[in-house]
Amino acid sequence: MTAVAIYVAISNDGVIGRAGDLPWRLSSDLQRFKATTMGKPIVMGRKTWESFPKQPLPGRPNIVVSRDAGYQAPGAEVVPSLVEALALAASADAAPGGEICIVGGGQIYAQALPLADRLYVTHVLVDVPDGDTRFPPIEPAVWREISSEEFSAGPRDNYPTRYVVYERRNSREAGEKP
Repeated sequence: MTAVAIYVAISNDGVIGRAGDLPWRLSSDLQRFKATTMGKPIVMGRKTWESFPKQPLPGRPNIVVSRDAGYQAPGAEVVPSLVEALALAASADAAPGGEICIVGGGQIYAQALPLADRLYVTHVLVDVPDGDTRFPPIEPAVWREISSEEFSAGPRDNYPTRYVVYERRNSREAGEKP
């Protein structure tokens, strides 16, 4: 079975975006993102695709979700829904390591969160009061932290971070009746 994983950087106050861009520069985190997603299919919305300075992201099948039937994303596959994106990503040999990477933005994250098995979260240790895109709360009853590591801000980073991997609790752990 192919796991669905969300990759996201979130401020202390839940912000993931501001004016169509990231509200920080975190070169160290981008290097980790590249290393952990390399070779795996990445799924994103149109706005996220358009925010990349270079398209497509190399070394990974790029899948863009857009409701615009005529939308073109050279170097990427375009599909009209997250469900179709997940099916395409899970197709034969498309998901090495058994993982599909959801990489943004806000609407895609909201749709993918109930389907996700794992979250790779860079907690950016800052508040962004003027942020306009937020990630839904990570509910402890649903998600359990399996690893965590603190990082000081590197020479090309705006802020320190805490990198956390969460896994979805099974129904017994979450207190649901079998």
